[in-house]
Amino acid sequence: MKKIVAILAIFSALFLGAIDLQTATKSELMEIKGVGEKKADAIIEYRKSNAIKSAEDLKNIKGFGDSIIENVKNDVKVKTNTTKKEKKEDLKESKKEKKSKQESNNK
Repeated sequence: MKKIVAILAIFSALFLGAIDLQTATKSELMEIKGVGEKKADAIIEYRKSNAIKSAEDLKNIKGFGDSIIENVKNDVKVKTNTTKKEKKEDLKESKKEKKSKQESNNK
């Protein structure tokens, strides 16, 4: 029965195209490029006492650098209970980042 549930979880993650770092199983985490058994265990241990709000939060875990963070950004989703104010701030920050990138590319 456990195998069936695990297989269904993996297929649903593949079907939906994203893995939730807060609830993903070890095997689901290991499907992320650059994440093996030890890093999956580290994520599970980290989230016991810390909320993972973005892929960037993985930098707080030993062994996670920019290259792994970039690999997982498109494959990961994070559930958060953000307020409207936080969403507006995130949107403003995102717009600033896009504008900054565009200005850099134009130089």
